[in-house]
Formats: sequence, C-alpha cells, structure tokens
Amino acid sequence: MSRKILLLGHRGAWRYAPQNTFAAFDLAMAHGLDGFEFDIRATSDRRAVICHNPSFNHLNIRRSTWERLRSTCTVAEHSLPSLDDLLQRYSRKTFLNLEVKIRHIERLVYESFRKNPPQRGYFISSFFPSVLREFHQIDASLMLGIVARRFWQLRHWDAVPAKYVVPRYQLLSRRLVEEVHAAKKLLVTWKVNTRRQMLHAAELGVDGIISADTKLLAETFAVSGHEF
Repeated sequence: MSRKILLLGHRGAWRYAPQNTFAAFDLAMAHGLDGFEFDIRATSDRRAVICHNPSFNHLNIRRSTWERLRSTCTVAEHSLPSLDDLLQRYSRKTFLNLEVKIRHIERLVYESFRKNPPQRGYFISSFFPSVLREFHQIDASLMLGIVARRFWQLRHWDAVPAKYVVPRYQLLSRRLVEEVHAAKKLLVTWKVNTRRQMLHAAELGVDGIISADTKLLAETFAVSGHEF
C-alpha cells in the first residue's frame, strides 16, 4: 500500500537561499514541498524571532533588542523574521515545523501561535524534553515533536508528550521506525540531503523527511506524488 511522505525544507530551502529567511521559505514552497522547518529564539525585549544560531550579524540574540538586530540588516529578503510575521504570512499556506531552540520561551511562542494557528498542519519540536512538557502543560492538544542528534537523546522518546519523533538521519533504523509506529507516533527524519538517503529513509518507512536540498527532495518524490 502506498503512503504519503511529508516533505519539509530544513530552515526553508537552505541550500538555495539564506537559511530561516522568507526567501528560503518561499523557495521551499516554490519547489513543491509540503512545508518547512524553522528555528525560534527570543530577543532581550521578548520578541520571538527566527534564527538557528545564538547570534545574528555578530550580535547575541538574547542580549539584543528586536530593533537593534533588525538595524543590522541591509537586504530586506535576508532580514531576521519575527515569529508573528512568519505565522501571519504562512500559517494558512503550508505545513510548519516550529523548532524551539531555547528554554523558557514556551508561553511567548504559544501566544504567537494562538494568534495565527497553522491551518495546513504543524508540529512544535525541541531537543529539550522540558520544553515539550511545558508546552503540553500549557495546551495538551498541541502537536509536539522530540528532536534527537545523538543516540542518547533517543533513550526516552516514548516518555515525552510528543506525537512526532525526529531523529537525525544517521540515527535512523528500521527497528526505530517500527517501535515509533508501534507506539502510534510518527517519525520524521532530518539532515537528509542526498537522493540515496532520501530513498533509503522512505524505504525504512519514515513519515516525513526534512532536507536542505528542497529541489532534490521534491524531484526525488515527484513521480509518486510524495507516495512510496
């Protein structure tokens, strides 16, 4: 039986445009993906912003104001998006994977989320189990995902209030996929940037793939319409 695989861009179309920018997000959609993943941090004046690294243009994000960070941008398409702006622009258009990079901003993120809840599917993910537990306490109906880069981070995936298990491709195995499915959860794998990796992940039975090479990901599954 064929099944549909969720295809997401890693920080947008990271390989083709500056990561975590509207330019990258628009390109991921233009390539035909179901949506994209992006990273959330917070400024010193409590603005949720989209950035992977702790610093932006040589400024520490959590120690800088929103206006100070924005003043360093010279190209509008490469500026630092706020979560409010991102959700207003994309929440009705595409699937969103909101990765929360730091602790203690759960309510800030939730406030933005509630103003423009995604209409085309979503999950909120984090490497930190404590972050997911806080989101679950705020709203038990939220779709959450636990992210893992190393094997030890997968030890207690079944004890976290998450519907999605999100391991790096190098951690992927058929046994893990089967165990996640047996627990009635979904598995989405990331850092999948070659055609061989994409096809191998699909063959193992993953429910979704996150890739920086959005064009290649779309082309790899174009014939089957995302089905495998």
